[in-house]
Amino acid sequence: MTLTASQHDWLRVRSYLREHRHALAVDAAADYPAGRRVAGTPLLTAPEWQPAEPVPLHDIELEFIAHALSANAGPAEAGPALAPLLPERPDGTRYRCYSDALRDLAAPAVFENRPTYRLIEADLGQARLAFIRGRYFDGVDTGEAAAHEFAATRLGAHPAGLRAGIADPCDLRRRPANLAITTLTLRSCAGRASFLLHWRDPAKVGHAGGMYQVIPVGVFQPSGEDSRHEREDFSLWRCMLREFDEELRGAPEEYGAGPDYDSWPFARHMNAALDRGQVRVWCLGLGVDPLTYATDLLTVAVIDSRVFDELFSLDPRGNAEGRVLAAREFAAHVIDRIVTSEPVQAAGAAVLRLAWRHREILTS
Repeated sequence: MTLTASQHDWLRVRSYLREHRHALAVDAAADYPAGRRVAGTPLLTAPEWQPAEPVPLHDIELEFIAHALSANAGPAEAGPALAPLLPERPDGTRYRCYSDALRDLAAPAVFENRPTYRLIEADLGQARLAFIRGRYFDGVDTGEAAAHEFAATRLGAHPAGLRAGIADPCDLRRRPANLAITTLTLRSCAGRASFLLHWRDPAKVGHAGGMYQVIPVGVFQPSGEDSRHEREDFSLWRCMLREFDEELRGAPEEYGAGPDYDSWPFARHMNAALDRGQVRVWCLGLGVDPLTYATDLLTVAVIDSRVFDELFSLDPRGNAEGRVLAAREFAAHVIDRIVTSEPVQAAGAAVLRLAWRHREILTS
């Protein structure tokens, strides 16, 4: 394919963004007040998103407003603020939205516009989250475009105006927000704990490639297009179960069919351990990446070593989205080194800091 000068320039910025995501996120956080950041990390938050203590996951009330419509529920198409971020094709037309350009010029291995539960309200002081229907590309068309704009300005371009128009990325009325559930998994044994990190391969993932993250992490979304999935999968815990199976057990993603949670042996095992208190799951807060506006629910799953060893492994290995790294001790000096010296995603850094702050509650 013969590329236009505009496409070449877009790819140059995209490559810079991919190679410098961590440094760009740290720089982007500097544009916001220090008091908006979670535990001194780049992750941004709002007062109502920060519970004073960990909230048991099952205490969070979820509301799904199936009939709701939104003024910005569709893709962010080329306009005055977005047009400079979209290259021109050889026929002289400009790409309609950022996801179109990404799919055509630099698509990761899996890049599909699947349905999501779009977050529209959040108050973790009241343990409540509200959602409407969304699409994965809604977040790409705004968040990745905003990251592209930030990277382009570092290379000398004038700001396009997208980030200035959104202003406060924690204002869910200003942009589409696809929620990701970021889970720090702690293997607990005799008062000590260890955890795993995940390196995200930029060739395989559309978000945060080349960075470290806790594991598992996944977008809160149905497991298929059918309406029954929309109903049955509207559960934070069920979403986490699917991500545990894929990222820690290496199971293939079976999008479309969806699991039968009542008969699925892995789900039955985890649910039974949850009932016995051998698995404990907490929510520590909610935050937004300052570069990409990715929105993450920060959770911790504390798993008794006997249950963990029956279902998972601490061994380093590859998976569909990158590599699972060697286990690390859950300790202050380890967390400090990761957060300050390694290219860890903002949400991962934040959940590690908060988990250590609340370690007495989480590991008692």
